[in-house]
Amino acid sequence: VQLVESGGGLVQPGGSLRLSCVASENIFRISTVGWYRQAPGKQRDLVATITRGDTTTYADSVKGRFTISRDNAKNTAYLQMNSLKPEDTAVYYCNIKFGILNYWGQGTQVTVSS
Repeated sequence: VQLVESGGGLVQPGGSLRLSCVASENIFRISTVGWYRQAPGKQRDLVATITRGDTTTYADSVKGRFTISRDNAKNTAYLQMNSLKPEDTAVYYCNIKFGILNYWGQGTQVTVSS
């Protein structure tokens, strides 16, 4: 399974971005999808997840600002990021899990700076 992220870029503080993650296989539709991020010199942290039943969870640092969603017809997940802060700067990775299966995308850079 290949995951391809897009939508990253440079944005000013307070701005918005929407990340997309497209999966190459329909296993996406029965998987839990997660967005993670990794800043330079730091570990990869969980940002948000959405289950096959559309139950969502968020890291405390992004609650109220980020929204995860999915479109199973398009094998695509999204991460809408609003009110971005400099501390949101990181490489953002898409992940899908189903049982013992676990796949990662290549990541997309998000930089929040004035």
